[in-house]
Amino acid sequence: MIKGRACRATGAVISALAVLLSGSDLSAKTLEVGPNHRLKLPSAAAAIAGNGDIIEIEPGEYADCAVWSASGLTIEGRRTGAVIADRTCEGKGLFITRGNDITIRNLTFARARAPEGNGAGIRVEGKNLTVERSRFIDNENGILAGNSPGSILISGSEFLRNGKCAPTCAHGIYVGHIALLRVTSSKFSETKEGHHIKSRALRTELIGDDIRDGRDGTASYLVDIPNGGSLVMVNNILEKGPKSDNPSAMVVIGAEGTTQPTPTLVFANNVVLNDGKETVFVKNLTATPAILRANSLTGKVVPLSGK
Repeated sequence: MIKGRACRATGAVISALAVLLSGSDLSAKTLEVGPNHRLKLPSAAAAIAGNGDIIEIEPGEYADCAVWSASGLTIEGRRTGAVIADRTCEGKGLFITRGNDITIRNLTFARARAPEGNGAGIRVEGKNLTVERSRFIDNENGILAGNSPGSILISGSEFLRNGKCAPTCAHGIYVGHIALLRVTSSKFSETKEGHHIKSRALRTELIGDDIRDGRDGTASYLVDIPNGGSLVMVNNILEKGPKSDNPSAMVVIGAEGTTQPTPTLVFANNVVLNDGKETVFVKNLTATPAILRANSLTGKVVPLSGK
């Protein structure tokens, strides 16, 4: 009797394990990239990467670009100092993420340029991207994403001197109609002409970020939510600088028409600084009331324009 029970229990464990393994990619592998490895460049790894692979990039500057078509990838810098720079694929970006559910961490993206003026450190074409502990320096767009049902999650990252407005505007982050943009514990500074963050997402969450023009930044708005959508900004440091290209407002919602549901607009516990001409903290062009709570305002700042 005991032996029979043991057999049945063992069979149940094996069955459960089989179900678990059936949902995973047993062929996933780790690909090492660097001058001392078989794969010298990120693009070489992208060409052979399969679903679920881990790509580890050694420190060094790579004048390279890569199109990541597989899904479930983790692409990360080994230690610090892995820089992807200067070359864009398909006239779009240093990295193009075409697969779904990709994580990128501990990498620097620098000097992305494209013929149309919208070269991106990362151009997002797949669904669901996570970016952690990465830097975007002197690109036309730091991160650029089109329309997608997925989400973009960014944490612990830095965006420095990105943006331009000739012939069209590029930004620190610019996402199209996606489900969610969440940016946490990240820093934006010295954005040029464009906005630090422009989001058409159905919901945008900015939590614990440091968004500043600085002395030399010429950004337009700190945050632009052109078509409405929920916006939650909590525990951020926000600074409008003396050289802003558009000193009228810091955060604007609905400037291009409220074309999507906007159930929530919350601004709480933010530190707001203005070093230039009088500005509006929140310019609300939607019919949804903006809730401002426990924000600290320094300089010539009008708390709210609109409902």
